[in-house]
Amino acid sequence: MSGIFSLKQRIGDLLGAQRRLPPPDYSGFPHKHLLGIEELEASDIQRILDCAEHYIARNQQQDKKHAILKGRTLINLFFESSTRTRTSFEIAGKRLGMDVVNISIAASSVSKGETLLDTARSLAAMHADAIVVRHAESGVAHMLAHHVQGAVINGGDGAHEHPTQALLDALTIRFHKGRLDGVRVALCGDILHSRVARSNILLLKKMGASVVMVAPSTLLPATPQSFGVDIARSMREGLDGADVVMMLRVQHERMEGKFVPSVREYFARFGLDRTRLAYAKPDALVMHPGPINRGVEIDGDLADDVERSVILQQVELGVAVRQAVLELLV
Repeated sequence: MSGIFSLKQRIGDLLGAQRRLPPPDYSGFPHKHLLGIEELEASDIQRILDCAEHYIARNQQQDKKHAILKGRTLINLFFESSTRTRTSFEIAGKRLGMDVVNISIAASSVSKGETLLDTARSLAAMHADAIVVRHAESGVAHMLAHHVQGAVINGGDGAHEHPTQALLDALTIRFHKGRLDGVRVALCGDILHSRVARSNILLLKKMGASVVMVAPSTLLPATPQSFGVDIARSMREGLDGADVVMMLRVQHERMEGKFVPSVREYFARFGLDRTRLAYAKPDALVMHPGPINRGVEIDGDLADDVERSVILQQVELGVAVRQAVLELLV
């Protein structure tokens, strides 16, 4: 029998606990923006996760709205395509009572040649209370934060960081394992191009987890030892003793046909199936930030196995994390 707690069981535990505890305190959060995990202390991460856990149970109820941010405005400014991140921020904002505006870049003045700085100044003039920005270039969220009055949340900038993804991954791990300290996490796949990997490494190290990067040499950073984590170049070595196996998307759009000989060969060596999962602990969680390339990073049947995979729960808990981030910042 799997050692993984079912989501419903944990929801029931949370509902019972919340009846006995006062609501979390959102006042006095020491940051105006969420630009990356690098800027956060372990205590900040702990507070976000605690606040997010408060929303998990609420989001299971029929009435999911908690209009504490009624009258505030959230702008989703996505220069790259997104399904999970943009939609979950939209749902999170609306459940908190915010007015949510999604800007389609293809139909905006950016497509007419407007600079990013002019776009930022225009948004600042509209007095948005929070802006979530995703861009292909690293540092865009930091630049935007210097030119707007409201909170700026990094929804992913180039290959730099994706902080809310790392936070929801951490919440998912803590949800099932009961802790982050001492947990062994194997990050597997395209680490070179992954902002998710960078944010996760930063967060997990701050929270006392141990991390191993598992990838072919062509998909590791130029100086992987600088990350201060273990490095493995085979799944057997990397998954040994792992509590969590986090697969990363192969980012074909950033590869230009390089880095891996073929999809078939990549899966044969670094794709996750039940045989390779057996190298990890018997109750190891299977995670993936999405979107999934089935048969490339992970076997489709394993991705859908609710006894091992928590991929859909990552999506569900992502709404709670983004609710917590919005409330703490705004």
